[in-house]
Amino acid sequence: MSALYMVFGTLIALGVLVTFHEFGHFWVARRCGVKVLRFSVGFGSPLVRWHDRQGTEFVVAAIPLGGYVKMLDEREGDVPFEQLDQAFNRKTVKQRIAIVAAGPVANFLLAILFFWMIALLGTQQVRPVIGQVQPDSLAAAAGLEAGQEIVAVDGEATPGWSAVNLQLVRRLGESGVVEVQVRDEGGSLISTRHVQLRDWLRGVDEPEPLASLGIQPWRPATEPVVSELDPEGPAQAAGVRLGDRLLALGAMPVDDWQQVVDWVRKRPGEEVTLRLSREGAQIELPLVLAARGEDEARAGYLGVGVKGSEWPERMLHEVSFGPLEGVAESLRRTWGMTVLTLDSLKKMLFGELSVKNLSGPITIAKVAGASAQSGVADFLNFLAYLSISLGVLNLLPIPVLDGGHLLFYMVEWVRGRPLSERVQGWGIQIGISLVLGVMLLALVNDLSRL
Repeated sequence: MSALYMVFGTLIALGVLVTFHEFGHFWVARRCGVKVLRFSVGFGSPLVRWHDRQGTEFVVAAIPLGGYVKMLDEREGDVPFEQLDQAFNRKTVKQRIAIVAAGPVANFLLAILFFWMIALLGTQQVRPVIGQVQPDSLAAAAGLEAGQEIVAVDGEATPGWSAVNLQLVRRLGESGVVEVQVRDEGGSLISTRHVQLRDWLRGVDEPEPLASLGIQPWRPATEPVVSELDPEGPAQAAGVRLGDRLLALGAMPVDDWQQVVDWVRKRPGEEVTLRLSREGAQIELPLVLAARGEDEARAGYLGVGVKGSEWPERMLHEVSFGPLEGVAESLRRTWGMTVLTLDSLKKMLFGELSVKNLSGPITIAKVAGASAQSGVADFLNFLAYLSISLGVLNLLPIPVLDGGHLLFYMVEWVRGRPLSERVQGWGIQIGISLVLGVMLLALVNDLSRL
């Protein structure tokens, strides 16, 4: 079932985002009097095609990894004399800038729409209450304590853990002070704590902001009773069965599943004896924990799952907005994610953030499937984030991308004449090399995560 969600989630995501992006180019081109020859969603052999009354061919192609709008242009072939005024290259530089910029702008507008829909639908969020603070950690040094609820980070309200994580991600690779506002358990007074950072998680491949600060979110206690087994995992191979209750890991007694997760994660490849309760009797099973990941991301793996516990109502709250409030919220979130995306790219460029955080089509497909399976709000949230990423990346001043074309046209606007074809050709070759290099790096990152 998860594979179906992944396939359909990915197709829907790419279909919607690519179509809307290309429609931006198409719509503005038509308004500027440019004849559009083809509007294609996907590449390769056409699966479906039709023509409208103005002669534009609409195509849905076999490879759903992009799309394009082909316009009448003297640089790409002969143009009949009577249609010269409809050629893209004959339009003013301002009109060409508008046509090229319309695609990324459409992606930002789509993100605003999705965030607005989420604001109206409302989401149920877990209050960001601290469960534990590790001794001698950054959080402990700042005076953060178990039971406190994080209400804001760096001045931004944090109604849930996702908002806390998002604010912390903004500070990756930085030095300075993170301002954390907290409310004590059972109280209403809000106080401020200051977390000191120094090159925080700079260049780390898979940063975990909360764990790095020494914060463990509050969770309801979960019974360590086996409800799922990985057929390829060490637990099943050792003889663990569904319904077994885990009593101890070696000499450490266990009464909550989180203890198991934390203990196992730190011991990849180690031998351990499990003490279990099965049908009223206690048994012991020795096994060797598997290892997943590489280097700093290497972690132990047991291959066991348990049934989650119900969250108490006091730890949950509904976050929703009215139609007008939702517009303000959607604009705020779109702007925030745009700035974060640009800042992350800058940090990767200067080595503050590892390039291994760059994701490609495999990761996108996995996240699309997981978000589609989680519900409408989560899927819309994923689409909004991806739409913003598509808009930002297309605006980068790299030839072959929309931003590269905009760069050429801006130079033409300032100079009063276009750059020579030779210079533009060099730029396009460099751009193709950069884009292919980034795509290859993202694919390698995806494969390493598998």
